Amino acid sequence: MSTPLIDLSNDIERWAQVAAFRSSDDIPRLRRDPEWLPDFTPASIDERREALAGFRERLAGLEIDETDVASQVDRRLLTSVLNRVEWDLDVLRNWERDAVFLVGQILGPWFDILLPVPPFADGVERGLVVIAASIPERVDAARANLERAGVADLARVAALELENMRERFVASVEGLAGVVSDGTLEELRALAPAAGAALDDFGLWLASAADGFAPSVPVGRERFVWFLRNVALIAEEPEELVRAALQDYRRAVLAEVVTKNRFRDVPTDPIASTIEAQVERQAQQEAEVRAFSESEGLLSQPVTLRRYHVAATPAYLDPVRFLGVTDDLTDEDRLGTDSVSYMPDPRPDLPYFYAANARDPRLGIIHEGAHYKQLALSWANPDPVRRRYVDSVANEGIAFYNEELMLLAGLFDDAPHSQEVVHNFNRLRSLRVVVDVSLATGAFSLEEAVDFFVRLVPMDVETAREECAMYLATPGLAMSYHVGKQQFLRLVTDAVVARGADFSLRELHDRVWTNGNLPFSLHRWEILGDRADVDLVDAASGPIPAAR
Repeated sequence: MSTPLIDLSNDIERWAQVAAFRSSDDIPRLRRDPEWLPDFTPASIDERREALAGFRERLAGLEIDETDVASQVDRRLLTSVLNRVEWDLDVLRNWERDAVFLVGQILGPWFDILLPVPPFADGVERGLVVIAASIPERVDAARANLERAGVADLARVAALELENMRERFVASVEGLAGVVSDGTLEELRALAPAAGAALDDFGLWLASAADGFAPSVPVGRERFVWFLRNVALIAEEPEELVRAALQDYRRAVLAEVVTKNRFRDVPTDPIASTIEAQVERQAQQEAEVRAFSESEGLLSQPVTLRRYHVAATPAYLDPVRFLGVTDDLTDEDRLGTDSVSYMPDPRPDLPYFYAANARDPRLGIIHEGAHYKQLALSWANPDPVRRRYVDSVANEGIAFYNEELMLLAGLFDDAPHSQEVVHNFNRLRSLRVVVDVSLATGAFSLEEAVDFFVRLVPMDVETAREECAMYLATPGLAMSYHVGKQQFLRLVTDAVVARGADFSLRELHDRVWTNGNLPFSLHRWEILGDRADVDLVDAASGPIPAAR
């Protein structure tokens, strides 16, 4: 490990804990001060650009031994981090264009600090008061940004999210009764009407102003390729990613149909009778899945690794659950804490993923539970550069790969309909690649993308439009599951051929999970000595192409 690289990584991490925007995704959550508030004013953007330039200058000035592969990998990780900052600030520009993103900056910190299981850490109660008090002023700042550069489709999605927010925010505060101190609860009750009214009014304004905003536009092929090479460190062309996804989609459709036909006389698994029953069954199955992974030689389960559990959604989170993934995957400072994923009460009309978990909790354990294990193992990595780097293609790819791994290994031999669901997961996520990449490159218009989802998922028009609008705002995220999985499969296949009789699936999985935030192009270099992808990525380094 290079000391100068670690020093620079430490400084970037401290800066990011203050300056990085809040994410609604669970993987890239940062450790924050409980009173932290994201700043999205134009002046703060200029400050970020200045800091970014300073970090780039420092990184360029470091001399790293070309034969030190580990340090060369770390240097590329820091380059990717800085490239992503520029991508977010100056290409996506969601800080001034995306109303959904801005709602997350305003209210997301409230949601985030409420995710750990009570009792809350020191400072959380004061943080809740600070966040609630800040909402009206920060709504005004968001509105000023959107009046200048807002995008119509995203404004309409945000308006729907904010419906009845006055009552919902008050309900979130009331849900804290008995959880926070009486004094804090009274402070929050006093602040809730103004905060809720500001959010409610913001939603109404978005609905009325959206028609005057700009249309959604793709980043374009050249810029998307820059993102693939310089941020995600992916060597494939966009069209290759789409072809691979369509091929896997067809395979998933056939697998699902054949499995359904094979077990056509087996009754569908019932939904859990109560949330308590689901929680109890999940705890039992989580232990069984860990034992299965160990006994089958798939992945080591160190005794230091804590548990991934589910729990009933708390009353204070339920009204604001739209703000992100309702789980707490812990962090590098809480390696001794269990992870938790919050679930709604079981009912017949549960949304897609919740319904799957209510029937067979293992379907969540093999994905969200894999996230927890991979992140917890990575956070124990002795290299701080690797502990802190996050890449959705790697993280989501590992979890998605783990779903099919467990299916093939026999975890669901006792659950035919859960086998169908795993194939259906593959079908949906394959299609997301097609839409995500095609929207980013301009191969699909927004209407064509909506029609594609409606016909092939199938999905209702309103949901399809919401998803596609989000893909335009955050290109590269929806594709990450399938693209990462395919790259992992390629790594495994090539390792089997290279190692022959000496190949160990457990050893490869342990290494990838422990370094699980690395893009797979870098895994290939370290594990196989294959730097072909790295050379292609390096050759494409350079400034972001101008918008066309």
